[in-house]
Amino acid sequence: MISQSLENGVRILRMDRPDKKNALTGDMYTALAEAFETANDDPEVRCQLLCGHPGAFTGGNDIGDFLSYAGKVEMGKTPVIRFLRALARNEKPLVAAVDGVAIGIGTTLLMHCDMVFAAPNAVIRSPFVDLGLVPEAGSSLLGPMIMGHARAFELLCLGRTFSAEKALQAGLVNEVVEDAEAAARQCAEEIAAKPPEAMRLSRKLLRGNTQHLEDRVEEEAAIFASRLTAPETIAAFQAFMMKKSK
Repeated sequence: MISQSLENGVRILRMDRPDKKNALTGDMYTALAEAFETANDDPEVRCQLLCGHPGAFTGGNDIGDFLSYAGKVEMGKTPVIRFLRALARNEKPLVAAVDGVAIGIGTTLLMHCDMVFAAPNAVIRSPFVDLGLVPEAGSSLLGPMIMGHARAFELLCLGRTFSAEKALQAGLVNEVVEDAEAAARQCAEEIAAKPPEAMRLSRKLLRGNTQHLEDRVEEEAAIFASRLTAPETIAAFQAFMMKKSK
């Protein structure tokens, strides 16, 4: 589930499934999408904070849940794509607190954040290619812009694990602190306390035209969908589920 609260102009969105390392289900994607969509027109929400639990920001997509609807509906109508579109169209400042694992979407959504705080135990990894898939959330565009081609290739294509310090060096993380959530909350409240229209306009200038980002999200989604029926992808998923069952 996704827990929500609004404090001092900050909407706190907590991925609240610690027994499953906050792996995201369709219902959780829908809740996050709705939060981003409604925040754009809500003056009470001046900043949004994404967090999980100690040891788990999010373990990424819940593979079992995803397979229950993948292929049965058009990819563009799935909860995960709705969330990715909302993320690309988000107009409010976004802060993340990463403690523990940040896998798959847990990695790529960080590229949409304005500030990212990571605990020293953060583990950042995107095993898309290992599963026969391709990067998502516009990360194939944002990754090279943030980190340069070489580091983006290492993270998104090789699927190598980035520690908190390595993510900091790559520009994916702003600060590494023991209490990432406390630091992120303080930052979010600092953002929320500033003149909101000046903040909105300044952020918009920094982000520039986001149409190319939205287009890349759609392009990635189409390729991602086509990959789901590829023999190597099916074999990779079967191997993953078998390993998980053991």
